[in-house]
Amino acid sequence: MTNHWVDLKNTDCALIMGSNPAENHPMSFKWLTKAREERGAKIICVDPRFTLSASKADIYAPLRQGTDIAFLGGMIKYILDNNKYWHDYVVNYTNAPFLIHEGFDFKDGLFSGYNEQTRAYDTTTWDYQVDKDGNPLKDMTLQHPRCVFQLLKKHYSRYDLDTVSKITGTKKEDLLKVYEAFAATGKPDKSGTILYAMGTTQHTVGSQNVRAFAIIQLLLGNIGLPGGGVQAMRGESNVQGSTDMALLFHLIPGYLNSPSTDWPDLKTYLEKETPKSGYWSNKPKFLISMLKAWWGAAATKENDFAYDYLPKRDAKKNYSHIALFEEMYGKDGKGGSIKGLFIFGSNPIVGGPNANKEKAALANLDWLVAVDLWETETSAFWQTEAGSDPTKIKTEVFLLPACGSYEKEGTVSNSGRWIQYRWKAVEPIGQSKPDLWIIDQIMRRVKKQYANSTDPKDRPILDLTWDYGHGHEPEIDLIVKEMNGYEVATGKPLPNFGALKEDGSTACGIWIWGGIYPEEGKYLAKRRDTVDTTGIGAYLNWAFAWPANRRIVYNRCSADLEGKPWSEAKKIIWWDPTKGDASKGEKGKWVGLDVPDFKATTAPNEPGGNLPYIMKPEGVGCLFANKAQMKEGPFPEHYEPWESPVQNIMSKVQFNPTIKVWEPDKQGKPDKYPIIGTTYRVTSHWQAGAMTRNLPWLAELTPNVYVEMSESLAKAKGISNGDEVIISTTRGEMRAYALVTKRVKPFDLNGKKVEQIGVLWHFGFKGVATGDSANKLTPHIGDANTMIPEYKAWLCDVRRAK
Repeated sequence: MTNHWVDLKNTDCALIMGSNPAENHPMSFKWLTKAREERGAKIICVDPRFTLSASKADIYAPLRQGTDIAFLGGMIKYILDNNKYWHDYVVNYTNAPFLIHEGFDFKDGLFSGYNEQTRAYDTTTWDYQVDKDGNPLKDMTLQHPRCVFQLLKKHYSRYDLDTVSKITGTKKEDLLKVYEAFAATGKPDKSGTILYAMGTTQHTVGSQNVRAFAIIQLLLGNIGLPGGGVQAMRGESNVQGSTDMALLFHLIPGYLNSPSTDWPDLKTYLEKETPKSGYWSNKPKFLISMLKAWWGAAATKENDFAYDYLPKRDAKKNYSHIALFEEMYGKDGKGGSIKGLFIFGSNPIVGGPNANKEKAALANLDWLVAVDLWETETSAFWQTEAGSDPTKIKTEVFLLPACGSYEKEGTVSNSGRWIQYRWKAVEPIGQSKPDLWIIDQIMRRVKKQYANSTDPKDRPILDLTWDYGHGHEPEIDLIVKEMNGYEVATGKPLPNFGALKEDGSTACGIWIWGGIYPEEGKYLAKRRDTVDTTGIGAYLNWAFAWPANRRIVYNRCSADLEGKPWSEAKKIIWWDPTKGDASKGEKGKWVGLDVPDFKATTAPNEPGGNLPYIMKPEGVGCLFANKAQMKEGPFPEHYEPWESPVQNIMSKVQFNPTIKVWEPDKQGKPDKYPIIGTTYRVTSHWQAGAMTRNLPWLAELTPNVYVEMSESLAKAKGISNGDEVIISTTRGEMRAYALVTKRVKPFDLNGKKVEQIGVLWHFGFKGVATGDSANKLTPHIGDANTMIPEYKAWLCDVRRAK
């Protein structure tokens, strides 16, 4: 989230798309309701189903699964055609004036540089025109035909109401209602927010869906203001924390790219990864301080600060979730190079795509360690893979009992980046242990096993700093101090990440946490001050928000070029020339209701003082994603899902030309599978279901897996409400109970009637409540940027079970 949960009360219009927050993120609706009651805010819900959120919204518009970009492209066209964009914001705080390479082009679904053989782009032409000093050329009038603004306008001129309606199945009058309401926020005294979740991201164009949100918010000037922003609502209490800590295949902590074989030494890594401008120009400080935290005295300038110790990804290999399971499965189904697997609190046999194949892949392992509160479908996969005879499965399974969240202490980082400490409420049951204890013990015992080794390749383990106290459990303060950063010579905690250095004199486990532990014994995640001194719900003394306790990122955008708030209604920080220390040459100071998103004494007329997007080398928001930032193009373009009931009417390119397809022969065709399928969640169950299907009260609320379908589909298939049905795709079949409802309706797609179904994905064969997994149906397809699977749009058929 660019903003945070409480800040939703400051919005004038909320666009809910790809999510159902009234059910799945109910605290968000508390603040949206407050915004409506106190500010007259409008709530818009765009969703294939008529959900609880839709029932609470002022405007509801249905759209077909996988057509978000067409819907949002129509909004971009509406904003541009009707001059609804915030001109001064767009000119000064986005790359709209930048001139683009003469070779850049877009024709019939493809951008310049596409290679059909490699299914990838040469992005050379996706760049700015520059002067002799390398500075981008600009046209501040926005009239030059090669400026981003004009190219944006040209690209989305094709997304007229008729075309968008034919693609999305949304009526033109509903499109206009949404466009008019949200575009009305493009004014200095207004702000609109966008709330999304997995309904947006779990597509072959998931990353570009989010990009489309960003373009709209930049055009309307909704980034950096109270009540604005783009809000990624996390489905777990600590998903944000897990990505911060790099539980993603391509990152190390603090969103640094993990080294690959393309970067064999530190010098190469830093040269390739460090931009010349923007805050990421500090990347050497972040990485070297991390290396010092991990390998301490063994990390020296002479040995590249132990950069060699970092594992290097094979640059030619894919390490995403699907790729790992494909490797475990092997080309012939008999296994690949992966022999063992640790799974912490994850249940891929329920939650992973193409679950039948992922289950078969586990049978090829030598060993599997599952750390969880219960025996899950994944840890007990062998019970169904080959009947109940474990001798037919070679995989040795170890189940380590873990604690629940109330049985341990530590932090969670919510969607708004607030890092909040949680104290232990009760003692663990039986022999269960906290994840932290399990990880600490594994590493201690591994180091003990290697203690007498003289093999050079074992040095990364032997030299690893792993001293978090000598008690039964690691001391959390010692861990947090390492994450915060400290002086190597004195051990003194650093005040913030601005104090990090690249000479090896500072150590820091994760730079974005800098400032969370500024003094010995002072752990800011434990703060619980309920007084809001800001008046806008920032609660600066409640817990700690990264970066630097900032609650709204890019908040420099809330003020004009001179540092004055664009409006009193939306002010958050502003330049005060009477503040600052004159003896230090300071001309003033940024003050206000939040922590400034850059050095507080940088005057508006100083270099960087008017470049609010500090994480971008350009210093401005990007309407055009230059170079290789996005694998499929600088502008989001509508492509059909990999499995679609219709042909793409926007171009000859049917689906995203850069996606990763593992099983091209498993693509469902509309002649055999004419129905659109999607998955979703309900309030009574959580994620893959282990934590809820094992609880009798929650299991009683939703005891069976069901599938929602329209009355017209049920009639055509001879299905009555409550009937058991079979849903089939090219990957497999599942059983579910039919819920025939008016909440789901067929789409009119360019004159073709197409039905849809929605099925719960929480179920499996373990627990109190059991049922088939919906992910027996979903494909092994990866978004080109993140490799996120396409759970939300696939083709199927439905029949009544005999």
